[in-house]
Amino acid sequence: MRILFPPNPIKTPALFNSILRLRFNSLRSHCFNSMAIPPPKSAMASAVDNEVGLARRFWIKFHRESVFAMYTPFSLSLASGNLKIETFRHYIAQDVHFLKAFAHAYELAEECADDDDAKVAISLLRNAVREELKMHDSFVKEWDLHGAKKAAINSAAAKYIDFLLATASGKVEGVKGPGKLATPFEKTKVAAYTLGAMTPCMRLYAFLGKEFKALLDPNEGSHPYKKWIDNYSSESFQASAAQTEELLDKLSVSLTGEELDIIEKLYHQAMKLEIEFFSAQSLVQPTIVPLIKEHNPAKDRLMIFSDFDLTCTVVDSSAILAEIAIVTAPKSDQHQSENQIARMSSADLRNTWGLLSRQYTEEYEQCIESFVPTEKVVFDYKNLHKALEKLSDFEKKANNRVTKSGVLKGLNIEDIKRAGERLILQDGCINFFQKIVKSENLNANVHVLSYCWCGDLIRSAFSSAGDLHELNVHANEFTFEESISTGDIVKKVESPIDKVQSFKDILKNCRDDRMSLTVYIGDSVGDILCLLEADIGIVIGSSSSLRRVGTQFGVSFVPLFPGLVKKEKEFIEGRSSNWKGLTGILYTASSWAEIHAFILGY
Repeated sequence: MRILFPPNPIKTPALFNSILRLRFNSLRSHCFNSMAIPPPKSAMASAVDNEVGLARRFWIKFHRESVFAMYTPFSLSLASGNLKIETFRHYIAQDVHFLKAFAHAYELAEECADDDDAKVAISLLRNAVREELKMHDSFVKEWDLHGAKKAAINSAAAKYIDFLLATASGKVEGVKGPGKLATPFEKTKVAAYTLGAMTPCMRLYAFLGKEFKALLDPNEGSHPYKKWIDNYSSESFQASAAQTEELLDKLSVSLTGEELDIIEKLYHQAMKLEIEFFSAQSLVQPTIVPLIKEHNPAKDRLMIFSDFDLTCTVVDSSAILAEIAIVTAPKSDQHQSENQIARMSSADLRNTWGLLSRQYTEEYEQCIESFVPTEKVVFDYKNLHKALEKLSDFEKKANNRVTKSGVLKGLNIEDIKRAGERLILQDGCINFFQKIVKSENLNANVHVLSYCWCGDLIRSAFSSAGDLHELNVHANEFTFEESISTGDIVKKVESPIDKVQSFKDILKNCRDDRMSLTVYIGDSVGDILCLLEADIGIVIGSSSSLRRVGTQFGVSFVPLFPGLVKKEKEFIEGRSSNWKGLTGILYTASSWAEIHAFILGY
């Protein structure tokens, strides 16, 4: 268990619920600093609100959608070079329809703009779209895609075009209809709305171009879609995307908060329509995404395993339990009833927690140093398992110190549950689990394996945040007398060895009537054995100790999307994607959106 404790004292132990909310914010800050875990996107967006423009803020806020667009079967196949030419022909046909509408939308925006500089900027952007159409013409000639430009428009492209042209024509809620825009300001507002609907497309293509460009291997010969990738990763297209964003910022300067909210909704809607556009491209080939694509509920079983602390949460649960203990503890001069479980004062508790935390941190680093090889070795699971027995002994001794200290005595089960209800979870975590457990077309089980001292905290967090009562929680448990903790822990999962044994036991107890595909999601050294045992191990977060231990023991950490591109290249039509554990390869994800997009799709 990672014992983390915030240094700032609580001055008043009263008003538990209000204080707890305030302390959660403090705890978040502390854990970001100490664990190098990035804050959720919403927090990131708030932090940069005053430093970047409107367009950039929207891109950060809705970056989740860009991830889903990148992980579509079409995008992955294009990036890998395996995309069939028939699919690319269909895509070009649809994109031609869209680009013509895009150019027309720029024309309408130019008519509405009141500023000469803005008119010039829009005109230049419209010319860039014309150049993009010329590039599509070159695709037609180079790849013999004749007939592509005559293909009928599909529903996803039509939906996006209708949205774009309606916006550019002023058909937006709260805006006067076409022909009724009497003042220059009203016209400028429509120009801003139009740019709000167009900017995400430009930024998304610029993003995908750069991501795909970075994956081109100069040693593999010519990528069939290199010209497409080169165009959208080029300096000229990146500049056009930036100019569109700058123009949106400029046109939005004089708008009210309500009008900016409208632009945000338009931006978000455009991002979602982009995902639908990519998802609608008809593939004539199998792909490895989403993972559930090959899933047959009658024959297969999807087993999702996840850690809890700092994998699902923003704050380590030990810090939360420490704070509950201190907030609810009696003051030093406060009389305690003989019928109550004897407790330390809040001041003594804070000092004791501080000592435990410092001791844990120091000895944890010493323990890691004691078994990590000075030079990298070839991956050998058995050697790593044996080495981690030292860490397991350390974790158990640390837990014994906690229980003997008495710091966990006297916590009310209702206070713990309320803390769980207010626990801040990683952005996208709940949506992922909800989609799994609520899906009627999946034969899937979800298991949470955690060092957390109190399983009730985990169950409360999931049940309140997403009505997720179906999750199987495997954690330690407090013992209670009449709803008050005794200070003892029923120890079930204390170490990496305990975790991997629980993982194996769960699989062993599954009925053998189906093939199980296992996915483990974790963030720390405590998860590494489970991550390696699973068919697919996904690391979230940026734990330096996990990477150090893994790297020195020969484990490879591969960013998820590049790893999928490589696997897609190797994917042979007619065969399964052949995921299996104990290969020494772990995939790294920057967010739950990546995990969601890979496993479940949009």
